[in-house]
Amino acid sequence: MAALNTLEGAALVLGGLYMLVMGLVGHPDSPRQAETGGLTLVALGLIPLFAARGLLRRRSWSRGPALITQLMALPVAWTLLRSQGALIPAGIVLAVVAVTGLVLLLNPATTQALGIRDPRTTPDA
Repeated sequence: MAALNTLEGAALVLGGLYMLVMGLVGHPDSPRQAETGGLTLVALGLIPLFAARGLLRRRSWSRGPALITQLMALPVAWTLLRSQGALIPAGIVLAVVAVTGLVLLLNPATTQALGIRDPRTTPDA
């Protein structure tokens, strides 16, 4: 699971750095928009990277950001699937990664490994 989050985070950071560099040295229609988009992608890429680190260390807090990352990937995958050309395979890959990530994160074994207790089985105080 940590590997999937690392992959997603790295892809976002690399995409953001590419947009940022193209905004600074390229000839985009809107340099400010390219730079802002690049910085946004870099910042968003840090979330799954921190979550991956937490998952590797079996920190219970890491499941939340990891789940959010997978849920945010689903509409992006849907948009890519509805496009044309080379973006369709990218949408398929992203959808498979996101659904796989969700299944792994919600797996009872993962919950147990992260030390997250089931509220249905916790006695009331």
